[in-house]
Amino acid sequence: MQRTGDLKLIQELNRSIILDTIRKKGPISRSQVAKEIKISPTTVTSAVNDLIRKGMVIEDGVGHSSGGRKPVLLRFNPSKHSIIAISITNSYIKMADMDLEGKILRKNVHPVNQLQGDDIILLLIDLLEQFVAGNDRLEFCEGISIITPGIVDSNNGMIGYNTKLKLYDVPLTEMIEEKFNLPTFLDNDVNAFAVGEYYFGSFNSYKDIMYLTIGDGVGSGLMINGTIYRGFKGSSGEIGHTTVVPGGSKCECGNNGCLENYVNWPAIYSSIVSSILTKGRDTLIKNLIENDVRKLTPEIFIEAIKRNDKLSIEILDEIISYLSIAISNTIHLLNPEIIIISGEVVQDNPLFIKKIREKLSEMVIPILKEDINIQSTSLGSDFDLLGAAAVILQGKFRFQL
Repeated sequence: MQRTGDLKLIQELNRSIILDTIRKKGPISRSQVAKEIKISPTTVTSAVNDLIRKGMVIEDGVGHSSGGRKPVLLRFNPSKHSIIAISITNSYIKMADMDLEGKILRKNVHPVNQLQGDDIILLLIDLLEQFVAGNDRLEFCEGISIITPGIVDSNNGMIGYNTKLKLYDVPLTEMIEEKFNLPTFLDNDVNAFAVGEYYFGSFNSYKDIMYLTIGDGVGSGLMINGTIYRGFKGSSGEIGHTTVVPGGSKCECGNNGCLENYVNWPAIYSSIVSSILTKGRDTLIKNLIENDVRKLTPEIFIEAIKRNDKLSIEILDEIISYLSIAISNTIHLLNPEIIIISGEVVQDNPLFIKKIREKLSEMVIPILKEDINIQSTSLGSDFDLLGAAAVILQGKFRFQL
């Protein structure tokens, strides 16, 4: 005999599968949904009626008939409900109201101002209070999705380990749900980017993906056979803490010569400033920043690369040499179908992608050379928010990859 709880779970699963089918295949009739997922028409009709009442699905015209009444077509309705997506980095907290297709309705970006530990959590809660107060459709909010660097226990909603922000064993999901009474989801940022690329990007035909991002640090997410690989303690993808310079500079993690010591924006910034101020190197960057190093940004670095600035190209080559060590090791170990790279120093920087392809072709075993597939993210500058949105779509609605 099935218990009430079991029946309710089955109904929820059926509703999620039906909604996902309508999202992917719509406009589609009820009978076609039933055929697609091999569920009884009665079950589909009951679930669809519920989804229509909630505004998740709408009827949208009629289809062709092979005889008899023309079928009513169903379509996913992403604009009725919204989610709050939050991306925490070492530099900023970004928040957005988004619809269920990832369209940004409202967005705020706030500097972290070097806050760490409890202080950054208090800042997050304060900013979220202000953001929620400005939401006049909170009754239609399906929940809050938060992504952050570091080791994250997504099942238990814990930030386990983040050395830069000094966050250790923080039960963030519980804290946010208790404060705001909204379902809350938490995940590692780069894992989220990989899932976001599938939901919203151009690479959803791939099932084995390495996603790598370069920002204040370096992180990666791994998708194997369509599923995020998290590892035993949720720490898979910490590529920034792989050693590329044995005996090199000390990392915050305690190791020496970690990749992210050499391949991140702070390291690039320091290298440029040192070349200008200490070594007296001539570079176009000095004109672009009007001799004020405080104006130096990733965008200016990329502009100098596009203008074939010698110093900028040298620094880019140095980045590529370190990064290619870590990526080639991953290629040999896991053989991903595609490697997607994002970050401010990659965005709108085709020479970066060209050079990393060329370098990797020199380093991998011959049988793999022809199949190296390196791409920059297809999600644009808001890839982080789209990643956060994907976390809640997968977590709450069980949308499938």
